[in-house]
Amino acid sequence: MLLGAAVIAVPLFKRFGLGSVLGYLAAGLLLGPSGIGLISDPESVLTTAELGVVMFLFIIGLEMEPSKLWALRKQIFGLGVVQVATCGALLTGVGVLLGFAPVVAFIFGMGFVLTSTAIVMQILGERGELTSDSGQKMVSILLLEDLAIVPLLAVVAILAPSGTEDSLFTRFAGFGIALGAILLLIFLGRRIMNPFFALLASTKLREVMTAAALLVVLGAALLFQASGLSMAMGAFLAGVLLSTSTFKHQLEADVEPFRGILLGLFFLAVGMSLNLSIVAENWAIIAMSVVAYMLVKALAIYVIARLLKSSHGEALERAVLMGQGGEFAFVLYTTAATAGLIDGPTNAIFTATVIVSMVLTPFFIIGLRYVMPKAAEQSMDGVETANGLSSKVLLIGFGRFGQIASQPLLAMRHSVSIIDNDTEMVRVAAQLGFKVYYGDGTRLDILRAAGAGTAEVILICTDKKEQTTRIAELLRDEFPLARVMARAFDRGHAIELINASVDYQLREVFESALAFGGEAIQRLGATAEEAEEVIDGVRDRDRQRLELQMAGDLRAGGRDLLISNAVEQAREGGVAVSEEDVEEQVAKSTAPGHPA
Repeated sequence: MLLGAAVIAVPLFKRFGLGSVLGYLAAGLLLGPSGIGLISDPESVLTTAELGVVMFLFIIGLEMEPSKLWALRKQIFGLGVVQVATCGALLTGVGVLLGFAPVVAFIFGMGFVLTSTAIVMQILGERGELTSDSGQKMVSILLLEDLAIVPLLAVVAILAPSGTEDSLFTRFAGFGIALGAILLLIFLGRRIMNPFFALLASTKLREVMTAAALLVVLGAALLFQASGLSMAMGAFLAGVLLSTSTFKHQLEADVEPFRGILLGLFFLAVGMSLNLSIVAENWAIIAMSVVAYMLVKALAIYVIARLLKSSHGEALERAVLMGQGGEFAFVLYTTAATAGLIDGPTNAIFTATVIVSMVLTPFFIIGLRYVMPKAAEQSMDGVETANGLSSKVLLIGFGRFGQIASQPLLAMRHSVSIIDNDTEMVRVAAQLGFKVYYGDGTRLDILRAAGAGTAEVILICTDKKEQTTRIAELLRDEFPLARVMARAFDRGHAIELINASVDYQLREVFESALAFGGEAIQRLGATAEEAEEVIDGVRDRDRQRLELQMAGDLRAGGRDLLISNAVEQAREGGVAVSEEDVEEQVAKSTAPGHPA
């Protein structure tokens, strides 16, 4: 029944531009007690469906290598803390104004602060914005909010009416158990998991690797749950620990289908959990709470974003996407009810308020499209997807660069498979006589379908740095025998690609700029031989600088070589400079954060 409802409702809602999340919620509402009543116990479904959120956090963790996580520390513990603290204080005040006792208002407000990770991640994932700057900021805030559930549960325990010495000891013991669980998972992730997966990979049995991937995700979640922590955070930490593993892409491919189904099941369960009879009985307080909490939270998020230099559009989008409550509020409210801080009816009102806010969010996002219209979704009419390709050469990305790079290969009659993720480009290429297949090269399943496993040479000609690096890393880990050539954006990106083990990289404007400069000096009187010699010298010095940067050493001998090269190049051009002048420029250009 659940699968049938999802298969019918989600495509229908997507067709009308209402989004997949709203489709799941509507289908769940229809099946639940407030609808036709085919499922009378939504809680039983919700308990299992929460594994969808767990697996989603595991996949996010796989993308968050420790170095990336460390780079986001200011956003997680800076922006995240500011937003949670500010929104928590404001929403607690709103609760007091609505007539709740201060402690109850605090629990209500802090629960509503915890945004729905599932909804925001799903929407960002559908848009392909998880790795964008604005997406990374939202992911960082969500991670901090997921972490915040741990101290909030501790605060609930402290505020609970029973305050004996035994309970105080129990709380400290619980803290120790939680810390032990974190250390145990870190030890297992760093020492045990990689050899474990290497052993299983040697069996060449795909289903065993899938079972092992699920074992790791569910095992980490169970360990954290048993320790009083968040299941989702356990899975996320497991993902982070495996993010540098050679098996990470395989793990992602194995878990992804389960993640998608279970996350859809989670939204169905949330829809079923909306009890319309409770909403009808308490409609006034719930309506006031939904309006007040969503409005105050959204305004606070917008103001914080603007104060921290985000654009109006980015701040507005973050406010709309993160203005609702989330699934971790259910955990906080249930714990507070068990501890005797709130009664059953109050818990039902709080839960209904959060669910209504989650249901309303997709509608607000639709409204946001009219305020800030996004690019229309790509039509797949007349577009063939990549499947079962097996050419000698695989070319990924058929933009300006890829079109030119393909011509020598086609002129030599090499068999070339071309994929691109822009449907309009695929159709235009067909009109020009090129056979281009639709496919996203950042997905492992698409690379397999496009023939990456049998291709002798793979050309990455995509125009986005992050996309190119991601594809290079996938190819390095999953298809190590293929020779990979990549288009680099700049020197820093070239170093990233070299670290990703590409066989050849070329900055997209480097050779054309050299040819342009060579033509310029010929028009100023240089012979063709002189121009070629100068260009060869520039190319050689650039190679030396790149090697020095790869070694991370622009000091001592590296700095001396850079200065002498610069002086020599200037004098060849007829410009008289001293080494002191160049020294000053080098000091500026090698300063931390400088693009040179």
